[in-house]
Order: sequence, then structure tokens, then C-alpha cells
Amino acid sequence: MTSNETRWLTKSEQDLWRTIREFLWQFPSAMDRQLVRDSQMQSGEYSVLAVLSEATTPSLRPADVAEALRWDRSRLSHLLRRMEAKGLISRCSDETDRRGHQIALTELGQTTVKNAAPSHVTFVRETLFDSLNATERRALETALPKILESIEQQGLKDTNC
Repeated sequence: MTSNETRWLTKSEQDLWRTIREFLWQFPSAMDRQLVRDSQMQSGEYSVLAVLSEATTPSLRPADVAEALRWDRSRLSHLLRRMEAKGLISRCSDETDRRGHQIALTELGQTTVKNAAPSHVTFVRETLFDSLNATERRALETALPKILESIEQQGLKDTNC
């Protein structure tokens, strides 16, 4: 596409983009600060613990956790090693595939996510949902999936999961 074909943002679109960009930078940092302050863990650790705690089986393959979180497997692998060293998860051989492993919550991991969930849910509720009225929430409910679909259609979806 040449510069003559560029569809530049309008002033309104540019303002909205800057607000979205600010949100994308600020919200994850605020979430991390809340989790560290209240539960002494990073959001990645909480996310893994939440996926494991919500699973219908006692353990999951790391690939399944990566897919659920839409993360690169190598990112997850490094985090799982740290979480195992902290005693939050355990790894065992995969019964169906001896080359692989399953990961499960330890008792400490279960207690940690159970104790962290109330303050984290409060953060999400107060930061996201309480700051929006019903019309604004519905707008996000329809807009965000369309944006995600556009990412997929452009071939920019993370396929390393």
C-alpha cells in the first residue's frame, strides 16, 4: 500500500486509538500491581492457577493450558518451572503420552488461587464493570469479538498455542 492509499485516522479515531493504547498499557500493569499487593503473585501465575482450578480434570497438558490462555508454549514452559519451584503446581508423566507431562495444582496452589480470587474479582469488577453502564458493557461485548475476528482474518492471530 502506498502512502496515497493510506487511510489515515480521523481526529476522533486517533483520540480513541490513544485511549485504547493507554488502556492496553495501563490495565495489565494495574492488574499485576493488584495481584502482587494482595496475593504476592504475577498475573501470569494467577492465570495458570485459574485455568487449572477451573478444569474439569485434576490435571492438564501444558499445551491445553497454553491454548486456554492463548500463550506461546515457551512462555508457559518458563512460568511453569518457576511455579513448580514455588510449590504451586506439580508435573507428572502423561498417562496417554509418555513423552509429555500433565500439570496439576498442589495443595498450596489450590489455597493460593482460592485466597487470591476474591480480591482479584473485586479488582476486575470495580475497574471494568462498575465503571461502565449497561449500554457501554454491551458495546464492548459486541466490539471486542469483532476486533479479535479481524486479527484472525488478517492472519495475525497467535498460532504458537
